Amino acid sequence: MNILLAVDGSPYTKKMLAYLAAHNEMLGTSHTYTALTVQAPLPPRARAALGKEVVEKYYQEEGEKVLATVSKFLARHDVDARAMVKVGSAGETIAKVAQSGKFDLIIMGTHGHGALGKLVMGSVSTQVLAKCSVPVLLVP
Repeated sequence: MNILLAVDGSPYTKKMLAYLAAHNEMLGTSHTYTALTVQAPLPPRARAALGKEVVEKYYQEEGEKVLATVSKFLARHDVDARAMVKVGSAGETIAKVAQSGKFDLIIMGTHGHGALGKLVMGSVSTQVLAKCSVPVLLVP
């Protein structure tokens, strides 16, 4: 399977990684993995003041901070994964990457807070489910 790991560096990402570690069928060399983190865009005024090069470097550095934990975890389990940093709305971007990358499964942690409709899932999870036909495994 081609698996997309949607990560944000939160404790929910760590729970998702713990789930993977506890389920050997989800980890291993029989699958390919891509760890994706999505950075929220800076306000237009800030982007204009800082310049394109500085902003792109900022996004990459922030993304690498998030991906460092995931990369270490996967390396400890002898899993080689591709890392990807994108900028945009998290839910929409995860869904687009999953669809265009021909992924078989998205795995992501879910915050599980908010109104009654978000009792089980966070808003990013809800967006991914609504905008994507790729199966999603949510880890609360």
